[in-house]
Amino acid sequence: MRRRYLTWGATDQEIGDPLAGDDLISNPDMVATRAIAIRASAERVWPWIAQLGQGRGGFYSYDWLENLVGCDIHSSDRILREWQDIEVGDEIKLAPQVGLVVALVEHERSLVLRGGIPMGKRAAPYDFTWAFMLRDEPDETVRLLVRERYVYTRAWARLIVEPAELLSFVMSQKMLRGIRDRAERTVATMSSRASAAAISTCTTSAPTNGGQHRKPQASRGYAASTISDTPSRPLLSVPASRPSICPDTWAPA
Repeated sequence: MRRRYLTWGATDQEIGDPLAGDDLISNPDMVATRAIAIRASAERVWPWIAQLGQGRGGFYSYDWLENLVGCDIHSSDRILREWQDIEVGDEIKLAPQVGLVVALVEHERSLVLRGGIPMGKRAAPYDFTWAFMLRDEPDETVRLLVRERYVYTRAWARLIVEPAELLSFVMSQKMLRGIRDRAERTVATMSSRASAAAISTCTTSAPTNGGQHRKPQASRGYAASTISDTPSRPLLSVPASRPSICPDTWAPA
C-alpha cells in the first residue's frame, strides 16, 4: 500500500532513474516518485508547470481542500503569460505565508523547488525538494514525473512527514491529472481552430462554374460598371496525387 501511493503512475525505471535536483538531497529519508503520460509536447505542457503556485496558476488539485486550511488557492484553466518567466531564486508560494524557492529550472524540461513548511516560528524539521520533470516519448507524447525527496533534520520529523505523504498522494495525483487535462485540452482546441481555418480557406477559394472562379458581383454602394466583365483565369490544374488539407469540394481539372 505504501509503495503504491509513493510511486503512483511511475514505472520501475522512472522510480530508479536520477532526476534533476536529486543531488540537492543526496541521502533522503523518504522519496516519492509519481508520473503520468500526456498526449502533448513538452512545449504545450511546460506553461502549466511554470505558473504553479499560490497567487499564480494554482496547483490544479482540490482547491476546496487546500482552502480549508487557508491556502487561498485558485487553479487557473488558462495559461497566464505574466507567470511564465521563472528563474532560480524565485519564491513559489504554497500558501500566503509559506513558500518554496526555485532551486533549478530548465525551460520546457525541469523545475525543482526546495524548502519546507515551518512549524509555527520554528524552521521545518526537514529539508525537502519537489521536482517536476518532462520526458519526451517516441510517440510524440511526454511523461511528467514529480518527485519529492525528504531528509529529516529532527528525529521526530518522520511522525509528521510519513502521515502527510498519504495526503500528498491524494493531492499529487489530482494535480498530475489536472496538468494533463489542461495541456491536452489546449492541444485539442488548437487543432480544432487550425482545422476550421483550413476549411474556411478552402471554402472561400473553391472555384465554381466548371473550374472558373465565380464572377465578382457588384457590391452595394458601387456601380456595376466598375467591375470588369473579363472572365477570371481558369484555376490551374492540380495533380491528383498531391495531398490536400482541403475537403474534396471540386475535382482537379
